Amino acid sequence: MDIYLDHAASTPVDPRVIEVMMPYFNQIYGNASGLHRQARASARALDQARQTVADILNCTPGEIVFTACGTESDNIAIRGVAWAQKLAGKGNHIITTPIEHHAVGHTIDQLCDRFGFEQTVVPVDRYGLVDPADVAAAIRPDTILISVMYANNEVGTVLPIAEIGALARERGIPFHTDAVQAAGYEPLDVQALQVDLLAVSGHKIYAPKGVGILYVRRGTPLLPPLTGGSHENNRRPGTENVPYIVGIARALELVQAEREEENRRLAALRDRLIRGVLETIPDSQLTGHPTRRLPNNASFVFAHCEADAILMHLDIAGIQAASGSACTTGMPEPSHVLTAMGLPHELALGALRLSLGRQNTEADIDRVLEILPDIIQKVRAAGP
Repeated sequence: MDIYLDHAASTPVDPRVIEVMMPYFNQIYGNASGLHRQARASARALDQARQTVADILNCTPGEIVFTACGTESDNIAIRGVAWAQKLAGKGNHIITTPIEHHAVGHTIDQLCDRFGFEQTVVPVDRYGLVDPADVAAAIRPDTILISVMYANNEVGTVLPIAEIGALARERGIPFHTDAVQAAGYEPLDVQALQVDLLAVSGHKIYAPKGVGILYVRRGTPLLPPLTGGSHENNRRPGTENVPYIVGIARALELVQAEREEENRRLAALRDRLIRGVLETIPDSQLTGHPTRRLPNNASFVFAHCEADAILMHLDIAGIQAASGSACTTGMPEPSHVLTAMGLPHELALGALRLSLGRQNTEADIDRVLEILPDIIQKVRAAGP
């Protein structure tokens, strides 16, 4: 049986999520904006889902926006705030990091390249951590937005979001975090985190692909990048995808309710995997923070190896993994995350990310540890 170790890229849909979604495909199918019975039933489901998410995030239902994915949530947040702030004469300076997902990094790059914004990219250390003091030092009178991810999708490092949020709040600067990787494993209380905008994606938390969440704190300036109807309190036009919204609300409810117990189980498997790899494979190195990391993330680099060759051999052996972000896998250049962390070019080319999930067991870890050393030796012997 195949072993799936790519949960950071996408998770299977929880059967409990599918169960609550099903009636909204062919029984309750009305447009939630209508007035008839079918429409009212859809609207009630939408309201209930919004309340569920708001309770988990410790905010009001009106601060929840449903989107098509985490990338769209990030885009609405970053573009919406940047444009609103610039139009209001607040400035055009954005602070971010070099390890952001491309949904954030490429969006800010385009704002700078095409729309006259400026950015300061604060550094990360060798573990992928940002120092809040560096963020504070980067703030200028014209700073209009700070965007720092909650947890890195490639190396699993969890960043000091609450500390950065506190300094952003003190300076009156909107603070956005991409919580796509963190949502299944970290607390999402937006008051404790002191964030103004937070993005979540369904397919990272055992909900379907094609649905996301954006939290927007009341009073945050935001000019919607999309125009159309008045859906989602005029922040994201388009008829709401009711079955998927019901699904992501249930999925978020489940992962947060089961988070502590599942985190302990996953962390034990992760640590066993990390120890085994480092003990049995020469010239192997853990990437990301050794302890301040997501409980399901084990990421490595192997000297004198190329990631694609490792992945090919693992796939033949029935083990599905990744070399980094699924959005960049297959690119000949090393990950921008590993480069920002200071890893040499050749070493970064040998990256492997093993990300665990609900279905993984000790037997899965034993199987990986049984075959991975031989695969690395084989890839090294073959040469580039």
